[in-house]
This record gives sequence, C-alpha cells and structure tokens, in this order.
Amino acid sequence: MAARATLAPTLDATPFRAPMVSWRVRLFEAVSAYLPLLLMAVLALGTWWLVKNTPLFESERAVVPLRHEPDYTMTNFMVQRFATDGAMRVQIEGDVMRHYPDTDTLEIDNPRIRALAPDGRVTVAAARRALANGDGSEVQLSGGAHVVREAGEKADAVDFRGEFLHYFVSTERVQSHLPVTVKQGTTEIAADAFSYDNLARGVDFKGRVHGVFAPPAGKAK
Repeated sequence: MAARATLAPTLDATPFRAPMVSWRVRLFEAVSAYLPLLLMAVLALGTWWLVKNTPLFESERAVVPLRHEPDYTMTNFMVQRFATDGAMRVQIEGDVMRHYPDTDTLEIDNPRIRALAPDGRVTVAAARRALANGDGSEVQLSGGAHVVREAGEKADAVDFRGEFLHYFVSTERVQSHLPVTVKQGTTEIAADAFSYDNLARGVDFKGRVHGVFAPPAGKAK
C-alpha cells in the first residue's frame, strides 16, 4: 500500500505593516492634544493686555488748581436777583463785570446798585469799583463809595460816604474800617470806622468821632 503524505499549510513570512496615516490626521491629533493649553495661554495674554491698557480713575489724576483769571466778562450789563415770591431784591449795573471762578466773585467797574427791602424801602449804592460775591448779596465798594437808604414815611434818608464801604444787601448792614461820614436829616457824624445795622436799629462809631447836630428845619429859633 502506498503511503500518502499530507503537507501542513505554511505561514506567509512577509512582515506586518501598519496602514499609512495622513499628515493631516496627525496634525489634527496634535492640535487637539494641545488645544486646552493654547486656550489658557490666549486667555492669560488677553487678561494682561486689559490690565495694562485700562485707564486710571479720575481721582488718581492730579487736580489742577483754578487760577485767579476771569472765565467770562460782561460790558454795560444789568443783572437782577429775585426773591422766592418773584419780587426783585437786587439790581446791579455797571460798565464792566468780570467773574472769577476760583473765588466765585464779581469784579465790577463803576457799579450802580439798587436794593429793595421787604418793607419796600430802597437802598442805592455806587462807587468806582466793587467786589461782590456770586449772588450779589454782599458788595465791597471802593473809590468814592456812596450808599443811601432812602427816606421812609417816618424816617429820614441815611447817607453813607467813604473811600470804602462794605454793604450787606440781605441783612441791611453797612460797615467800614476806614473813615466815613454818615448823615441823616440835619445830623452829620464823621468817624474813623463804623458799623450800621438797620434791622437792629443801631450804629457803632469807632476811633475819633465828631458830629454836627442841628435842629430840623422849621424848629430853629
């Protein structure tokens, strides 16, 4: 009987090779792996840029003081101030007015002032120069200063003259640290300084004082 030989299958000796991967795929995988790190770097860079370019608060800037220079000027002007009930209280006229914002004061050339008290009596004032506060309730008159409180039904006019008079419009006071002459009716008094308060019905003369007291007209003998 003849022998039958059976041959076993043999394996291919060729080595195994992995499939080729595209460079685009490899690039995508690399970017995906580093994407969180890149995002964090961009966020940190943006935060640094914002801090560096944020402007400083206004309070941190140096405040420049106002200089004593007028911010506006008016010529041949007239201004009026009214009470809450609509009645006029003060009228100020002049050749030139300059406003200084650092002190909120008005400097006036040849001022002419007319003030109306609550009782209806009128006070007028004039001088070569004046320095007033912003609302005109306080006026310093210099150079031939003249203030007259006009006569009422039972009172003569009161006349103040001097080189300097400080006139408080709202409180109806007049005062000066320089020589002044006060005249009412036939009485005239001169003093080195004085203070007059109409609401308190009083006057205080200081320094050297001398006066002339003459009887009213019609009563002289």
